[in-house]
Amino acid sequence: MAIRSLGLGQSGQRRWVKKLQRSPVLRKVVLGSLGVLCFLVIWQFVCMTGLLRLPSPLNVIAETWELIVDPFYKGSGTDVGLGWQILSSLRRVAIGFSLAAITGVGLGMLIGSSRVLYDAVDPILQVLRPVPPLAWLPISLAALRDNEPAAIFVIFITAIWPIIINTIVGVQQVPKDYKNVARVLRLSRKEYFLNILVPATVPYVFTGLRIGIGLSWLAIVAAEMLIGGVGIGFFIWDAWNSSLVSEIIVAVIYVGIVGLVLDRSVAFVGRLLSHGEEPHS
Repeated sequence: MAIRSLGLGQSGQRRWVKKLQRSPVLRKVVLGSLGVLCFLVIWQFVCMTGLLRLPSPLNVIAETWELIVDPFYKGSGTDVGLGWQILSSLRRVAIGFSLAAITGVGLGMLIGSSRVLYDAVDPILQVLRPVPPLAWLPISLAALRDNEPAAIFVIFITAIWPIIINTIVGVQQVPKDYKNVARVLRLSRKEYFLNILVPATVPYVFTGLRIGIGLSWLAIVAAEMLIGGVGIGFFIWDAWNSSLVSEIIVAVIYVGIVGLVLDRSVAFVGRLLSHGEEPHS
């Protein structure tokens, strides 16, 4: 009887292994969950032994339970739940990133189509591209004289460089065979743009958009720590000033999850529009 039950147990394990091998999604979910569980166990152990002077996962949950279960709490002024803080930051990101996407793709198409214009603009792009997001904040505050448009400008100027550069690369990488076919068929500029240039550059454009959305989310969190108001960045800074480390940890987890969702959303739309094609590096 014991041997039979042992055999059944082994066959069940083999079935699970086969399911994991056949289903990449299931494998990612199971292994990802195990990875998170191991991380939490190690975190809890390190905190219990005193090696790390941070609240353990259990303490974080206990101390921030009301914050977690009621994300859309509304008090007075900036005293609102994490849900409202995230939505406020997302609104700024949506405005700044949309402006950067429209402007960046348009400029990238224009610059990439002209070798003369590319040679003239490339030094400016290479100088401004590495400037850290927060370095733009004092300039935007001095120019715009208001925190809200200054924060949106920081998002815009942070996201626009990878969008422009990847769009330029996409335009320059259009195969010569495509261009020759356009000449043979005598396509108009509009037809060439819609039927050849846009489809060929979509994977590159969405690579730039994917990088840009990640930088936008990073920039707004940092900028809000300095400009104040309602937003996840200011929430983290305010929690630090109040020595509420558990709230900071929860907010950081929220920031990471939202950043992951934004990245995957842009990547998903890019795959749909480019039919799964990826640009070659």
